[in-house]
Amino acid sequence: MPLLVKSLPTLHFFMSFSIGALTLAFLLRIILTWYPKIDLRTGFWPIIFLPTEPILVLTRKIVAPIGGVDVTPIIWVGLLSLFRELFLGQQGLLTQIIF
Repeated sequence: MPLLVKSLPTLHFFMSFSIGALTLAFLLRIILTWYPKIDLRTGFWPIIFLPTEPILVLTRKIVAPIGGVDVTPIIWVGLLSLFRELFLGQQGLLTQIIF
């Protein structure tokens, strides 16, 4: 059995874990927008701020706030959910290759 085929379940697990962690981070960023006085650079918050902010900065250059609301975390939750379903879901490409 080729090495690539043997490593696919591991790749599936790490991709699933990474996408899940990023989705959770973006969901927390959505919730944190309700509390504008929280400084995301201090305390526990950099764990959420540091992995998501570079992605959001690039996205904000393409998608302007709508009615003063930053919708970029919502866009990324949708894109990550779509990617997860297409590649890792029950009928996903990687899932179909493994099983």
